[in-house]
Amino acid sequence: MRWLTRLLIALVVGSLLVPAAAAAPAADQRAASAASPSAVPHDDSTAPPDPANDTLGWENGYWYNESLPGVDPSDGFNQTELDKVVARSMARVERVRQLEFEKTVPVSLIGRETYKERYASDFNVSNSFRLFDNTKFEALFFVDESTDAIDIREGNRGATVGGFYSPSEERIVVVSENSESPQLSEVTLSQELFHALQDQVFNFSVDYSTRESHNADDGIIEGDGNLVDRLYQQRCEQEWDCFSDQSTGDGGDGGLPENFNWGLYFLQFQPYSDGPKFVAQVKERGGWEAVNELYENPPASSAQVIDPDTYGEAGPRNVSLADRTTDDWQRVTPPGRRNYAAVGQPGIASMFIRPTYHEGKEGGIVDQQEFLNLTDSGVSSFDPINYGFAAAEGWDGDKMYVYRNAQNQTGYVWRIAWESDAEAAEFREAYQQLLEYWGVERVGQSTYRITDDGFADAIHVAVDGDTVTIVNAPTVAALSSVHTNVTVRDVTETPTTAEPSPTPTPAGDGRTASPTPGGDGASDETPTATAIATPAPDETATRTPGLGALVAVAGLLLALAGLAVRRR
Repeated sequence: MRWLTRLLIALVVGSLLVPAAAAAPAADQRAASAASPSAVPHDDSTAPPDPANDTLGWENGYWYNESLPGVDPSDGFNQTELDKVVARSMARVERVRQLEFEKTVPVSLIGRETYKERYASDFNVSNSFRLFDNTKFEALFFVDESTDAIDIREGNRGATVGGFYSPSEERIVVVSENSESPQLSEVTLSQELFHALQDQVFNFSVDYSTRESHNADDGIIEGDGNLVDRLYQQRCEQEWDCFSDQSTGDGGDGGLPENFNWGLYFLQFQPYSDGPKFVAQVKERGGWEAVNELYENPPASSAQVIDPDTYGEAGPRNVSLADRTTDDWQRVTPPGRRNYAAVGQPGIASMFIRPTYHEGKEGGIVDQQEFLNLTDSGVSSFDPINYGFAAAEGWDGDKMYVYRNAQNQTGYVWRIAWESDAEAAEFREAYQQLLEYWGVERVGQSTYRITDDGFADAIHVAVDGDTVTIVNAPTVAALSSVHTNVTVRDVTETPTTAEPSPTPTPAGDGRTASPTPGGDGASDETPTATAIATPAPDETATRTPGLGALVAVAGLLLALAGLAVRRR
C-alpha cells in the first residue's frame, strides 16, 4: 500500500488550493504588472492581426495560441516578459472558460522566501479567537493542548502556497521556488487569473464565518477554478507551449515544516477534491451556462458538493444547542465573528482520516480503500479523496460551543445531527474507535478520560436518536459544569442521553443558521454572507480574503513519500 501513499501525496499537493494571503505591500504593487492593451509589447510578426473589437481568446494584443518570441525565463522574468505571459494566459483562460475579462489585474512574481517573509505570518487574531480556534481543532484531534493551530497554518502555508489573488486589492502574486531568479508556473498563473475573472463576472459572496460555510462556497469558487485549471493543463500537454517552474527551492530542503498537520490539510482540501467533480457534473448536464447559474444558486452545504446528486435538496438541519453551563464557565465569543463553530462533513471525515498519517502512533480508523478514490491506474487525479465514507456520510448539521473557566481551561459542547438514527449510531461507533486510538479510560456509561498527554481531558458522548452530543472538560467532575445535562453514570447503569432536541427546520437559505447575538444559542437566524471583495472575519483568522494555489515545493514529495501507511 505504500505506493498509494506516494500517489495520494503527489495528487493532493499538486492540486490543492487554499485561502491565502492578505493585501500586498506597496513595494509589491510598484513591481506588479500594469498590463494594458497599449502597455504590452507585441513583437511576433507572424501573429494573426488584432481583432477590431475585444473577443474571447484575445487579450491586450495577444491571441491564446500565438508564440512569445523574446521571452527567456532562464534568468527569471523581467517586467516586459511577465506582461506578455500574463496577456496570453488571460486569453487562454477566456478560451477555456468562455468568459471575457473586464480588465487586467496587476501580477507580481516573487520567490518563496520572499513570500514567507511578507505573507506567511500575517495572521492577526485576538487571544479569544486563538483560544476558540485551538479548542475547535482540538475537538477534531488535529492539535493538542500544547499546540497553536494558527502557528501550524502559518507553517503549512509558507511551505506550499503557489500564489494568490486578493479580491480586495484586485491583484495577483505568483510564488516561485527560486527567490534569486523567480520562474513562472503558467498553470498556477491561470488559476489566479481565473479567480480574478470570477470576481469580475460574478462578484460571488463567500461566507467565511465557519469552516462548513467556507467549504460549501469554495465548492463553487475552487471547484470551477480547478476544473478550468485541469482543462488548461490538458491544453498545455496537447497543443500549447506553457511555462513551468522547474526550480528546486530556496536553499533549504524545500520539504514539509516540522509542524505540518495532515488534519488541517485534509479539512481545507475538500472543496478542491470534490468541487471540480461537482462543477463538471453540472457542466455535463447544462454546459458552462449551467455552471454560471451555480453562482446564483450555490449548494446548501459541503455535503452537497461531496455528493452532487443531492444538490438542490433541502439544506442541513438548523441544529439547536443551548448554553447549559454553571457560573464557572463562560462562552468564548471572539469579536466580529460567529459565536459557534461548524466543521461540516469534511471536518468529521478529516478527523477520522488523520490518524492514518499521524506520526508516533500505529493504526488508523478508516481503511485507505474507504477514503481514497481509486481508478484502474491508481488514485484519481481528479477527485482523490472520498469524504463520504460510512462514518461521515449522513451528516445533517453541526454546531460547537467553546467555553473557558477562570483558570483559562477550555471545554466544548459539540452537537452533530444525522439523517437517521442508524447513521448517528454508525458515527458513534467510529468515534469510539477514535477515542481508543488516542488512548482512553472508560470511567462511566459513555464517559471517558483520555490518557494521551496532549489530549488529557474528559469526554462524554450522548446519542439521542439521530443526534450525537459530545461534551469535553478538563476533568470528569467538570463535565456537568460545562453542560449541566451530563450525568456520569456507573458503567453498569443505563446510559444517559442528551436533552431532547426539538425537530428543527432549515434556515431560509438552507445553511446552518447563526445563534441570535447575545442569546443563549437556542434561537437562530439566517446568516448573512460576506462579499469576497471585502475584508471578512475568517473562521481561522481575521484577514483580507484571498484565493490561492498550493503547490509542491522542492523536497516535499520526497518527505511525504516516507510516511508509512498504517492499517488497523
